[in-house]
Amino acid sequence: MSPVETPAPPSTTAARGVDDLRLNVEQATYSYAAERKAGARFTLEATTFQARHREIVAILGPNASGKSTLLRLVAGTLKPLSGRVELDGHDVNRIDARTRAQRIGVVQQESPLLFPVPVWEYVLQGRRPFGHMFQFETDEDFAIVENSLAQLGAMHLRDRMMHEISGGEKQRVVVARALAQQPLLLLLDEPTLHLDIGAQVELLQNLRRLAVENRQTVVVVTHELNLAAEFADRVVVLHKGKCLRAGTPAEIFERGLLEQVFGAELEVNYSATGRPRVAVKSQRLM
Repeated sequence: MSPVETPAPPSTTAARGVDDLRLNVEQATYSYAAERKAGARFTLEATTFQARHREIVAILGPNASGKSTLLRLVAGTLKPLSGRVELDGHDVNRIDARTRAQRIGVVQQESPLLFPVPVWEYVLQGRRPFGHMFQFETDEDFAIVENSLAQLGAMHLRDRMMHEISGGEKQRVVVARALAQQPLLLLLDEPTLHLDIGAQVELLQNLRRLAVENRQTVVVVTHELNLAAEFADRVVVLHKGKCLRAGTPAEIFERGLLEQVFGAELEVNYSATGRPRVAVKSQRLM
């Protein structure tokens, strides 16, 4: 069945009047199979969490834990085998592709450049879901591009070529392209992967500010424990395809749970602001 052209009616979750609930993931599962008749080679077991306006959610776990699979379920590029994923009370898989692209911005782990392009033109690509065939970009589109760059402190890069800017600068521009979609939900897959610690903190600070100013919900896939503890409102912990726990950083950052997931002896303390801090005490546990 092809996707419908308009969103499905709101579910009972939205009908209860939870007006600030943006994202609802309820018992969502998925499996990859090597062959049609073969058993599943990876399964994401039932996962449940919610996110509201202005919140940052960190999906936390080691490699091959199911983080990117969960992000694709939230983005609507994968359909759950069971359970559901809702955006503002609507099933994301029943929203037509163009509308979904307007409401959900995605920043992939890698954003390869196919050909040299100036920064402003790269960010302009974020306006494609709003265009029509054979229609040129409007003055409004260009204004949104400049505003998106300004929100990331990247206006000085406007006329630079994408292949000539640094890794940290490129990441800001990639996020600006997603912002140009003016999405309700912003999804980022390991956005700090190739950044130094200063650029990592700056990016997360920008995401925190944007979530508040734009009433957006931000979901970040990461394996960086302390960044998740510092900037996330909610944390979802995955391990070998299982959702072990979802909650606030104070609820999640329990030594036994983190050692089980990351296989190292850890020490968990709290800062003056009440945020947990994690230090590695030894190499991986046997």
